[in-house]
Amino acid sequence: MSATAGPSSPSTTATELSLPDLAATRAFAARLAALLRPGDLVGLEGDLGAGKSELARAVIRALAGAEIEVPSPSFTLVQHYDLPHFPVVHADLYRLSDAGEVAELGLDETLQAGALLVEWPERTGDQLPADRLTIRLAVAEDSDTRTVVVEAGPGWRDRLADLV
Repeated sequence: MSATAGPSSPSTTATELSLPDLAATRAFAARLAALLRPGDLVGLEGDLGAGKSELARAVIRALAGAEIEVPSPSFTLVQHYDLPHFPVVHADLYRLSDAGEVAELGLDETLQAGALLVEWPERTGDQLPADRLTIRLAVAEDSDTRTVVVEAGPGWRDRLADLV
Protein backbone atom coordinates (compact mmCIF):
# COMPACT_ATOMS: atom_id res chain seq x y z
CA MET A 1 0.00 0.00 0.00
CA SER A 2 1.34 3.42 -0.88
CA ALA A 3 0.07 6.84 0.12
CA THR A 4 0.61 10.32 -1.25
CA ALA A 5 -0.78 13.65 -0.17
CA GLY A 6 -3.39 15.00 -2.53
CA PRO A 7 -5.10 18.33 -3.06
CA SER A 8 -7.63 19.41 -0.49
CA SER A 9 -10.02 22.24 0.14
CA PRO A 10 -9.49 24.45 3.19
CA SER A 11 -11.99 22.32 5.12
CA THR A 12 -10.68 18.87 4.12
CA THR A 13 -7.40 17.01 3.94
CA ALA A 14 -6.98 14.50 1.09
CA THR A 15 -4.69 11.52 0.73
CA GLU A 16 -4.42 8.96 -2.07
CA LEU A 17 -3.38 5.35 -1.59
CA SER A 18 -3.36 2.06 -3.43
CA LEU A 19 -4.86 -1.19 -2.14
CA PRO A 20 -3.33 -3.96 -4.26
CA ASP A 21 -5.64 -6.78 -3.20
CA LEU A 22 -8.53 -7.86 -0.98
CA ALA A 23 -6.21 -8.45 1.99
CA ALA A 24 -5.00 -4.83 1.78
CA THR A 25 -8.60 -3.62 1.53
CA ARG A 26 -9.52 -5.60 4.64
CA ALA A 27 -6.47 -4.27 6.51
CA PHE A 28 -7.49 -0.71 5.58
CA ALA A 29 -11.03 -1.48 6.78
CA ALA A 30 -9.68 -2.79 10.10
CA ARG A 31 -7.73 0.45 10.62
CA LEU A 32 -10.85 2.45 9.78
CA ALA A 33 -12.95 0.38 12.20
CA ALA A 34 -10.45 1.00 15.01
CA LEU A 35 -10.75 4.77 14.45
CA LEU A 36 -14.55 5.00 14.13
CA ARG A 37 -16.46 6.77 16.89
CA PRO A 38 -20.14 7.35 17.55
CA GLY A 39 -21.22 10.34 15.48
CA ASP A 40 -18.88 9.51 12.58
CA LEU A 41 -20.08 9.56 9.00
CA VAL A 42 -18.09 7.73 6.34
CA GLY A 43 -19.13 8.34 2.74
CA LEU A 44 -18.16 5.62 0.26
CA GLU A 45 -18.02 6.81 -3.34
CA GLY A 46 -17.11 5.07 -6.57
CA ASP A 47 -18.55 3.39 -9.62
CA LEU A 48 -20.51 0.15 -9.45
CA GLY A 49 -18.08 -2.65 -8.62
CA ALA A 50 -15.45 -0.33 -7.13
CA GLY A 51 -15.54 -2.10 -3.76
CA LYS A 52 -17.74 0.12 -1.61
CA SER A 53 -19.83 -2.73 -0.21
CA GLU A 54 -16.79 -4.93 0.35
CA LEU A 55 -15.08 -2.16 2.31
CA ALA A 56 -18.20 -1.50 4.40
CA ARG A 57 -18.60 -5.24 5.05
CA ALA A 58 -15.00 -5.50 6.25
CA VAL A 59 -15.39 -2.46 8.56
CA ILE A 60 -18.55 -3.93 10.11
CA ARG A 61 -16.94 -7.34 10.61
CA ALA A 62 -13.87 -5.74 12.19
CA LEU A 63 -16.11 -3.80 14.60
CA ALA A 64 -18.06 -6.98 15.38
CA GLY A 65 -14.87 -8.93 15.99
CA ALA A 66 -16.38 -11.81 14.03
CA GLU A 67 -17.27 -12.95 10.52
CA ILE A 68 -20.92 -11.96 10.89
CA GLU A 69 -23.33 -11.92 7.97
CA VAL A 70 -23.32 -8.46 6.36
CA PRO A 71 -25.86 -8.37 3.54
CA SER A 72 -25.76 -5.60 0.99
CA PRO A 73 -28.33 -2.88 1.69
CA SER A 74 -28.89 -2.40 -2.05
CA PHE A 75 -32.58 -3.29 -1.83
CA THR A 76 -33.37 -2.54 1.83
CA LEU A 77 -31.40 0.75 1.57
CA VAL A 78 -30.38 0.53 5.25
CA GLN A 79 -28.94 -2.25 7.42
CA HIS A 80 -28.59 -1.80 11.21
CA TYR A 81 -25.91 -3.53 13.31
CA ASP A 82 -25.89 -3.53 17.10
CA LEU A 83 -22.17 -4.03 17.64
CA PRO A 84 -20.23 -4.36 20.90
CA HIS A 85 -19.07 -0.73 21.23
CA PHE A 86 -21.76 1.24 19.38
CA PRO A 87 -24.37 0.70 16.66
CA VAL A 88 -23.46 1.05 13.00
CA VAL A 89 -25.78 1.68 10.07
CA HIS A 90 -24.78 0.77 6.52
CA ALA A 91 -26.82 2.58 3.88
CA ASP A 92 -26.77 2.20 0.11
CA LEU A 93 -28.46 5.18 -1.51
CA TYR A 94 -27.98 4.15 -5.14
CA ARG A 95 -31.71 3.51 -5.62
CA LEU A 96 -32.89 6.86 -4.24
CA SER A 97 -34.69 8.81 -6.92
CA ASP A 98 -34.74 12.10 -5.01
CA ALA A 99 -32.50 13.57 -2.30
CA GLY A 100 -35.66 14.39 -0.34
CA GLU A 101 -36.09 10.67 0.40
CA VAL A 102 -33.05 10.75 2.71
CA ALA A 103 -35.03 12.23 5.60
CA GLU A 104 -37.34 9.20 5.56
CA LEU A 105 -34.40 6.86 6.27
CA GLY A 106 -33.61 8.35 9.69
CA LEU A 107 -29.88 8.50 9.06
CA ASP A 108 -29.42 11.63 11.16
CA GLU A 109 -30.70 9.72 14.21
CA THR A 110 -27.95 7.12 13.73
CA LEU A 111 -25.26 9.73 14.18
CA GLN A 112 -26.50 10.55 17.68
CA ALA A 113 -25.44 7.16 19.07
CA GLY A 114 -23.54 5.32 16.37
CA ALA A 115 -21.58 5.49 13.15
CA LEU A 116 -22.92 5.68 9.62
CA LEU A 117 -21.38 4.11 6.50
CA VAL A 118 -23.07 5.52 3.38
CA GLU A 119 -22.60 4.27 -0.15
CA TRP A 120 -23.48 6.84 -2.81
CA PRO A 121 -23.58 9.81 -0.37
CA GLU A 122 -23.62 12.19 -3.34
CA ARG A 123 -27.28 11.21 -3.86
CA THR A 124 -28.25 13.05 -0.67
CA GLY A 125 -27.46 16.52 -1.96
CA ASP A 126 -26.43 18.52 1.10
CA GLN A 127 -28.56 16.58 3.60
CA LEU A 128 -25.66 14.78 5.32
CA PRO A 129 -23.07 16.50 7.52
CA ALA A 130 -20.15 18.00 5.62
CA ASP A 131 -17.74 16.98 8.40
CA ARG A 132 -17.14 13.42 7.35
CA LEU A 133 -14.61 10.99 6.03
CA THR A 134 -15.10 10.45 2.31
CA ILE A 135 -13.49 7.43 0.66
CA ARG A 136 -13.48 7.35 -3.15
CA LEU A 137 -12.67 3.97 -4.64
CA ALA A 138 -11.72 3.23 -8.23
CA VAL A 139 -10.72 0.01 -9.93
CA ALA A 140 -7.19 0.13 -11.34
CA GLU A 141 -6.32 -1.35 -14.72
CA ASP A 142 -5.32 -4.73 -13.25
CA SER A 143 -8.83 -5.01 -11.69
CA ASP A 144 -7.50 -6.29 -8.35
CA THR A 145 -5.99 -3.01 -7.19
CA ARG A 146 -8.16 -0.23 -5.84
CA THR A 147 -7.08 3.37 -5.94
CA VAL A 148 -8.46 5.15 -2.91
CA VAL A 149 -8.73 8.87 -2.25
CA VAL A 150 -9.49 9.67 1.37
CA GLU A 151 -10.82 13.12 2.23
CA ALA A 152 -10.95 13.96 5.91
CA GLY A 153 -13.17 16.69 7.29
CA PRO A 154 -12.11 18.54 10.45
CA GLY A 155 -13.38 15.79 12.75
CA TRP A 156 -11.12 13.24 11.04
CA ARG A 157 -7.88 15.18 10.60
CA ASP A 158 -6.33 13.96 13.86
CA ARG A 159 -7.07 10.34 12.90
CA LEU A 160 -6.11 10.43 9.21
CA ALA A 161 -2.44 9.53 9.73
CA ASP A 162 -3.46 6.36 11.59
CA LEU A 163 -5.75 5.37 8.73
CA VAL A 164 -3.44 5.83 5.76
